[in-house]
Amino acid sequence: MILDFAQLSPNQIYHTLTQTIVPRPIAWVLSNNSQGQPNLAPFSYFTAISSNPAILMYAVGKKPTGEYKDSAVNVELNQDLVIHIADSQLADVVTESAATLPNEDSELSLDALSHLDLVEFEGSPLPRVAQCKVAFACKLHKVVEMGELPMKLMFVQVKQAYLDESIIREQDDSRLKIDALSLDPLARLGGAEYANLASVFKAVRPK
Repeated sequence: MILDFAQLSPNQIYHTLTQTIVPRPIAWVLSNNSQGQPNLAPFSYFTAISSNPAILMYAVGKKPTGEYKDSAVNVELNQDLVIHIADSQLADVVTESAATLPNEDSELSLDALSHLDLVEFEGSPLPRVAQCKVAFACKLHKVVEMGELPMKLMFVQVKQAYLDESIIREQDDSRLKIDALSLDPLARLGGAEYANLASVFKAVRPK
């Protein structure tokens, strides 16, 4: 089967991409609105862009009401955010946090998220979610708006990282080694489907 994207609707393209570019990591983005209330929302158009400087990117679309989602509005306003890597046990909670709410309402007030704890994140003006084993304190680097929908590509620079001690392993060269199975990152597939890591294997790169 050959698909000519010029003949597909944006909806058809979206479902084709999200079911074939898999698994995708999820940025669980915490930001503060103009009243200082926390917003927490997931984005699976997300990846690392560079390591020097340490730049991550997540893409934000619009709400059904037409305005951009809070994780773009808040970050452009305040410049600060925390990106979490949630584990597979939090799949239902992450999904619930995708609910469309007014900017002045916090997802953390939802019953499904009420058990989450926000704790101090050293070096960051924002807290982190205690239940996540990885969190990145970030500053806005650049915003690029693109597409007919459109979308905002949020380029952010990592300033600090929190790593739970339970996922850290040491290598002989003293670089940190993260145990992927202990991290158990939640991965996004297509539709309502998610995945976890069932196994890890090595393939040595040629010199």
